[in-house]
Formats: sequence, structure tokens, C-alpha cells
Amino acid sequence: MDIYLLLKAVILGLVEGFTEFLPISSTGHLILVGDLLDFNDEKGKAFEVIIQFGAILAVCWEYRQRLVSVLYGLFTRRLSQRFAVNVIVATIPAIVLAVLFGKYIKSVLFSPISVATAFIVGGLIIFWVESRQKKMLAQLSDPVLTRTSIQSVDDLRWQDALKIGLAQCAALIPGTSRSGATIIGGMLFGLPRHVATEFSFFLAVPVITGATLYELLKLRHVLGALGNDGGTSWASFGPALGMGFAVSFVSAFVCIRWLIRYVATHDFTLFAWYRIVFGLIVLFTAWTGVVQWSH
Repeated sequence: MDIYLLLKAVILGLVEGFTEFLPISSTGHLILVGDLLDFNDEKGKAFEVIIQFGAILAVCWEYRQRLVSVLYGLFTRRLSQRFAVNVIVATIPAIVLAVLFGKYIKSVLFSPISVATAFIVGGLIIFWVESRQKKMLAQLSDPVLTRTSIQSVDDLRWQDALKIGLAQCAALIPGTSRSGATIIGGMLFGLPRHVATEFSFFLAVPVITGATLYELLKLRHVLGALGNDGGTSWASFGPALGMGFAVSFVSAFVCIRWLIRYVATHDFTLFAWYRIVFGLIVLFTAWTGVVQWSH
């Protein structure tokens, strides 16, 4: 058993779990951490794709009653049907753009410097949206009642879902954050913070599940060739994969529970500061040569 590989698995599992649903970009963090751990080859990419599914299972477990209710009522309850339609509508734009431009984006933007730049730009956008949000609330005599008729995910219309889906397209740029794009985009379009956050959780299930299956299909030759070249074998990669998957699930579950409580009383400026500071650190270390980031 490769202890060093297991340690990498734990680190990447924690990174994936704690960043997948926060507006700070799990893909960006995995690119940076994978680069630091020298685990950014095809095996590393396959590993990252698989442990993402652990984070998705955490969402499914947290909202298991709601998801089961929707499935049971899919052909009989109008509310379940509308929920399913909203998720599908919000998913389509990102799928279309990923099919058309995904390969090009990966060849050009999947690098630490591009990720760091996206971190900073995303942080500035969060500051702008939060500032806009505060000004809007200050102009209303009763923000809760007059700002929007949407107070839960069940109140969303397909038009609202489409707007969030269009915002999600920005997440194709690594470092932008899928959750950040959907949550901040939803707020920009007038949704309450908690509604945008909860819908972002649900939207992650089909989006990341589909992306995981698609990427695994492309990387199946990597998994099939493990050990054939005298390198990493299934005897060492398998346990590491299981460890990373489990750590991703647990840490994502903890993060989801925390974020639900956090958004009830806080805004997202903390994450904006984190993104900007972290992005500047990466750019500084690249400029000074302290860290030899890949290109």
C-alpha cells in the first residue's frame, strides 16, 4: 500500500469536499493542489473526477427526503414536476457550452495562473453583487415582503431556473466556481440568498454526475491501463481512490450543513476576500519563482 498516495488522496478529498459547494471553486483548488502534489497527470485527473461524485452523494444524502419525494411525485404532483423541469432547464445551457467549447477551455485555461486570475475576478464580482444587494435592501421599506415573491425553491419559475443556468455557464472557466456562479447569479437576478444556495445544491446533482460520467468515459483508458506500464497499480490506486471518495463525502456533508446555517445570517464577502487573497498569493509565488507552477 502506497502511504504517500493515500496521503494525497486524503488531502484532495478534503479539498474537494470543502470547496465543492462554497463559492471558491473546487476545480480551481484541485488544479492548484494537484499541481503542488505533483498529481496532475491523467491518473490525477481521473482521481479528481471520481471523488467529485463523493461530494454529490453528500448532497443526495442531506436532501434525500426531498429527492425521494420528487421522484415519487414525478408523474402525479405538479410541484414535483415543476421542480424537475426547473433543474433540467437550468442544466441545459452549461451542457451545450461544455460540448461545444469544453475541450478548448481545458486546453487554454486549466492552469494555475488562469485559475488564480479567475479567483480574483470572481472575488471582485462577489463584492459588487453584495454591494448591489445591500443598496437594493436599503431602498425597500420591507425587504422580506416586497423584494420578491420567491421565498423557497418551490416558488421558482422556469424563467428563473434558466437565468441561473445561464449564470452557471461561467463555471466552465476553472477558478470561477459552479456554486459561486449559480448562487451569486441567482442573487443578481433577484433571488433570496438562501433560495439561490439551496437550488445550487440541487443543480449540482445532475451537472456533476453527468460531468463525472462523461470524464470517466474519456479517461477509461487511463484506469484500464493502471499497472501495465510498471507505474501505479490498482493495488495502490484502488485504496487511495476509496479513501479520497470517503473523505470527499464526509467533508462535503459537513460543509453543506455549515453553509446552510451560514447563509441564514451572513453574506459572501468572506469568500470574496479569500478568493482575492488566495489568487494574489498564487500569482506572487509564480512571479517570484517561489513555486514552479505548471503552465
